[in-house]
Amino acid sequence: MRSPSASSSSSKNSKMECCSKVVGLKRGPWTAEEDKMLSEYVKREGEGRWRTMPQKAGLLRCGKSCRLRWMNYLRPTVKRGHISPDEEDLILRLHRLLGNRWSLIAGRIPGRTDNEIKNYWNTHLRKKLMRQGIDPKTHKPLQQNYSSVQQNSISLVQLISSSQNNIDHVQEGADGIKLDDDIDTYNFLQDDAFSSFFNSLINDDMFTNNQQQQQQQQQEQEKETTAGINP
Repeated sequence: MRSPSASSSSSKNSKMECCSKVVGLKRGPWTAEEDKMLSEYVKREGEGRWRTMPQKAGLLRCGKSCRLRWMNYLRPTVKRGHISPDEEDLILRLHRLLGNRWSLIAGRIPGRTDNEIKNYWNTHLRKKLMRQGIDPKTHKPLQQNYSSVQQNSISLVQLISSSQNNIDHVQEGADGIKLDDDIDTYNFLQDDAFSSFFNSLINDDMFTNNQQQQQQQQQEQEKETTAGINP
């Protein structure tokens, strides 16, 4: 007896199997006879169940191919012919709001498919906006975008130049050039004569402290000795 997990996994694998792997399926352009068979079946049975529909309709096609053929070409509501200026204007306004969401755009233009609108955008509208000096992505003038990029580049160059000037200023100060009072003080502290004098003061203080400590120790020893002699 098969376990439920095994049966469920096998059913999932069968559902996930792509019909493109089935041997004997026909590829390439659709014929008029195939279009007629597909249209008659959908009119009789309705849309949906695309995976099992080709076998029932007598078609040697993939279910995905049947669905795309019906939705993009054979569906009665599909609008044929060139896109009108009103539709073109609507596509531009929707693209400005939605971007490359072709399914959402097609849902707001009756009779047009997302594939048709996408192709029309890439082949006509995108190039048209470029010729007009408009960025197809932002729908803003290209000159404005170029100016902002150029301004950012100038600001970056100024920042780099200012940083280099600061580095040169510090380097010059470190090399001993007297630029201001702080640099003079720095040079004075780095002078060899001052360093020797300062070290001597430190050494004198240390010597004086040592002498005082030795004197205190001697006095304490003398007190202890005197106390031992005269109980």
